[in-house]
Amino acid sequence: MTALDLPGAAPQDAEQERRPPVWRLLVLGVAVLALLGGSLGYVLHARGRGGAHRAVAADASFTLDRPGLYYRDAATGRVARESGPVGGPSCERFHAGGERSLCLRALPGTPARTEAVVYDRAFTRLQSITVPGVPNRARVSASGNLLSWTAFAVGDSYAVSGFSTRTSVLDLRSGYLIKSIEDIPLTVDGVRHHAADVNYWGVSFAADDNRFYATVSTGGRTHLVEGDLAAWSARTLRENVECPSLSPDGTRIAFKKKVSDDPAAPWRLYVLDLDGLREHPLAETRSVDDQAAWLDGATLGYALPGGNGRSTDVWTVPADGTGAPVLRVPGASSPVAVQAPGAGADAAPAGNAAAGSGHTAGHG
Repeated sequence: MTALDLPGAAPQDAEQERRPPVWRLLVLGVAVLALLGGSLGYVLHARGRGGAHRAVAADASFTLDRPGLYYRDAATGRVARESGPVGGPSCERFHAGGERSLCLRALPGTPARTEAVVYDRAFTRLQSITVPGVPNRARVSASGNLLSWTAFAVGDSYAVSGFSTRTSVLDLRSGYLIKSIEDIPLTVDGVRHHAADVNYWGVSFAADDNRFYATVSTGGRTHLVEGDLAAWSARTLRENVECPSLSPDGTRIAFKKKVSDDPAAPWRLYVLDLDGLREHPLAETRSVDDQAAWLDGATLGYALPGGNGRSTDVWTVPADGTGAPVLRVPGASSPVAVQAPGAGADAAPAGNAAAGSGHTAGHG
């Protein structure tokens, strides 16, 4: 205990009496540093779960013209091809369909911001849109006409409470951007739903480039929702469905189902038959915090925490519930099966997609 702490210790002069004790200043300084450190630590964690990487453009020779499995390389943060080079742009989430691909990239600085970049097959940058939050989910329709992305506004895991998301949809045929699909009128269990806590994430598009499936969370419950862009409506189909992924034939949805309250392992992968809404678990018993991707009509790919110091690995598992998980690509995430040019649905016209970088017309 110092003289400043002793009862009855007289100050040397009136000026000293007016000044706060030194120990209070020290405590205040430590508290401020702790708060700043916590905020900085959160931002670094939220943006760098897969490793922080400098934004890098694609190599001129790297394109999506060769069919196969493409993914994000965890070591470099760049798009790569299985049994091929690492030469694509740097992304934190990646997806592709038709003649277009989508790259989500965390921008430096605070508050957290995400840049959604649209590319063609040659990774020519067509346009970009910046939204608040941390990159989370990315999807491109099979035709390449529709793109969607989700960013975390608060937090970086669905396993914690208090998170907030923002999910956008961009129609490349018209350049029309829905800034937040929360604006779509929602029906829950057959009743029109109004609530301030509605959050969407994990969009998956149907082949008609109109219907979509997604997760909606409200009132502490998660639902599979079917949306209709033309009718500007959405309705819930089933509870406890997260990060849906529609099969190539449009008949099944792969999703993660909450099976435990353990925040370290809350989910298990399931597949739901849309006809009759029957579900079955997959052979993968580990908790998967990812939006699984259909690599073909019978196989799902997804990311799990990596082994041997890798941040993530891509695994595959049969969609019918048989078999066993297989390590497909060590040190990878964001798997997507890319078809040969012209093999899918009609490609998006280049006119509106390339014009007007950062176009933000639309709802929201």
